[in-house]
Amino acid sequence: MAILSFLVVTGLVAAITIWLTRSDDHDTSQGYFLAGRSLTGPVIAGSLLLTNLSTEQMVGLNGAAFSDGLCVMAWEVIAVLALVLMGMFFLPRFLKSGIATVPQFLEDRFDHGTRTMTTVIFIVAYMVVLLPVVLYTGAIALKGMLDLETLTGIKDEATLIWLTVWAVGIVGSMYALIGGLRTVAISDTLNGIGLLIGGFLIAYFALNGVSDGEGVLRGVAKIREADPERFNSIGGPDQSVPFPTLFTGVLLLNLFYWCTNQQIIQRTFGARNLKEGQKGVLICGALKLLGPLYLVLPGIVAFHLLTPDNPELKSDAAYPMLVRTVLPEYLSGFFAAVVVGAILSSFNSALNSTTTMFSLGIYKGVFRPEASDDQVVKSGKIIGWTIAIVSMIVAPLLMGQSGIFTYLQRMNGIYFIPIFAVVVMGMLTRRVPALAAKSALVLGVVSIATGYTLLGYFDSSLDGQPKAIHEFHFLGAVFASLVAMMLVIGAIKPLAEPWKQQYSGDVDLTPWRLAKPMAALLVVIVLSLYVFFADFAVLSASQ
Repeated sequence: MAILSFLVVTGLVAAITIWLTRSDDHDTSQGYFLAGRSLTGPVIAGSLLLTNLSTEQMVGLNGAAFSDGLCVMAWEVIAVLALVLMGMFFLPRFLKSGIATVPQFLEDRFDHGTRTMTTVIFIVAYMVVLLPVVLYTGAIALKGMLDLETLTGIKDEATLIWLTVWAVGIVGSMYALIGGLRTVAISDTLNGIGLLIGGFLIAYFALNGVSDGEGVLRGVAKIREADPERFNSIGGPDQSVPFPTLFTGVLLLNLFYWCTNQQIIQRTFGARNLKEGQKGVLICGALKLLGPLYLVLPGIVAFHLLTPDNPELKSDAAYPMLVRTVLPEYLSGFFAAVVVGAILSSFNSALNSTTTMFSLGIYKGVFRPEASDDQVVKSGKIIGWTIAIVSMIVAPLLMGQSGIFTYLQRMNGIYFIPIFAVVVMGMLTRRVPALAAKSALVLGVVSIATGYTLLGYFDSSLDGQPKAIHEFHFLGAVFASLVAMMLVIGAIKPLAEPWKQQYSGDVDLTPWRLAKPMAALLVVIVLSLYVFFADFAVLSASQ
């Protein structure tokens, strides 16, 4: 029954996606990489949401909540503030330039060398960090949810992981490389509906189990009575998200992720106009407010429900065990299909973004400036399959790596911070030269990687032990240093003529009339959530 429902749901999503995109333009750069600039608000919102969600979030964030409680909701709630800034500040400027990639904007603002350096950083990071982690965590999740050892008869874990990684990788590559951005966005939206349904079902059944059938509200009340400290939005110094870090590394990582990360924001570049783009970004922000209900609350429930019988239960195993414990068997195949959708979404979106940056930034920008649209699209498909194969080879090598979610966050910081600093300076200043941007990219990557090594952030054996400076504060310090350095270089050697952004005319820049009130409402809700659940006593008690 589980396998049948899994196949039906997965096949249905594929069939609907193929039917909806059957007449799309996949032969030109704009059609393949930007969906012909035809994406509407709901499609952008759904695609943004599911691209963000994958197994490392579903398992990792709920695992963090299992250990630390509600304070880890910061990763979801602070994201709402980042999405507000994306819709109101970054997106209008990106669309004004008519760009397809973030590095392309940096070429317009600085020079071709800055674009090439940023493109290479993005491609290498996606190929050796993001894509392998998505595939590996996806394989681990499927292995547990579908009991693949019994289903396939393969008892060797390494063999099973290799086969699952390649199966998921090939399917995800077909979505991204054959269909282009609109195929990715449509399938993301369909899977997003399923993911939301599945995530809420887990929370519902779990809370109903806690209350012995008396309802979810009674379940929440019982958990708050038993473990009130786990419903504190303020993280203490010994927790994974201490409260002060919300204003440094946590905020910066969210701002990069939602405002300048090519994998995420590429679908906003394919918006029909600014109105639809803002609508999609802010609707996604509203949906992110619901994230704690299925990415944080189940982890808190798992601690209450499972630890009495499993005192040695590890955080990363908490969510899968909760799913197996509370989900009825007739829904297990549906939820597995939803998880596959989340895996495919993150994988094919990152792969599509990588091919876009290579084709437009490296192939056409460096090797073949005179290349036709057909040649550019073909180059993207070739390099896409190459990168996919490399990722599928690297992914199983992560077996045995402890703290995969922490590993991903730390590795992301190496390139998140320098690129975000350069983009911000590019938008906010007019005379900072390309030399400053290139220096920041190189120095930022080198200094963060070196600092991580010297401070022991790569050493998993040090987790839980006090460090000289929290890694998120360290990232904030590096960001501030890079900004200061670029301003100094701009003062010493400014551009001869101030940069002025040109309007490409590709997209109608009339804003959504509800953008400002909706943005204000989202900010108020975020602040209200923190105030409602805040208990600052945890800060003084830990001193």
